[in-house]
Amino acid sequence: MTPAPELARQARTPFPGQSEAYRAAREALLAEEIEFRRHMTRLVEQRQALPPGPVIEKDYRFRDEEGAELALRDLFGAHDTLVTYFWMYGPQRQRPCPMCTNWLGSVEGNAADIKQRVALKILGRSSVERQKAFATERGWKDLDFVETLGDDYARDLGILLEDGAEYPALIVYRREGDQVRLFWASEMTAEMADPGQDPRDAPDIASLWSILDLTPGGRGEGWYPKLRY
Repeated sequence: MTPAPELARQARTPFPGQSEAYRAAREALLAEEIEFRRHMTRLVEQRQALPPGPVIEKDYRFRDEEGAELALRDLFGAHDTLVTYFWMYGPQRQRPCPMCTNWLGSVEGNAADIKQRVALKILGRSSVERQKAFATERGWKDLDFVETLGDDYARDLGILLEDGAEYPALIVYRREGDQVRLFWASEMTAEMADPGQDPRDAPDIASLWSILDLTPGGRGEGWYPKLRY
């Protein structure tokens, strides 16, 4: 491939009047951005080449918006890949997690397109009626909410602790006949965060942070989204 610095030299700043210092710094940054894009492509290819993950042996049960009780394999529908997001909206919460809500809001805009390729289910410990009521409040129409029956699923994943604290989980499954295998799960825990940073995935799955990362002030400190402003 053409070296990134060589490609970066082809860029043109859209407005006149830049200083030499700005152009040199922007060109160096663009070279890094190109290298980052290439690294991300390699990560995607490495992820897609994962060997078969463990078979999910336990019979976890769920309830969908129609009131039907389902097994994990039933959540796939006509697809062989299932993307799940467990959000922090347990029955002990008066309102769901603002950051989970922010992320789901951005996914809502893409959900109809995503579901052309894979199944997409939002899992929560609250009743599916309660989850749907909040979705209606937010104007969400394309996300499919599912209630986890019992707490085995959340406890086995380590996202529901003994003190009742819960955490989100992004997990992708593959179906092979009647078998369901883990394909990929986010495993970057809080303990893996770098000094001075909040826990995050790579790439960061939240469009909120990705947009703010483009700005001079970045993400800021001590600031998080709210359910209302």
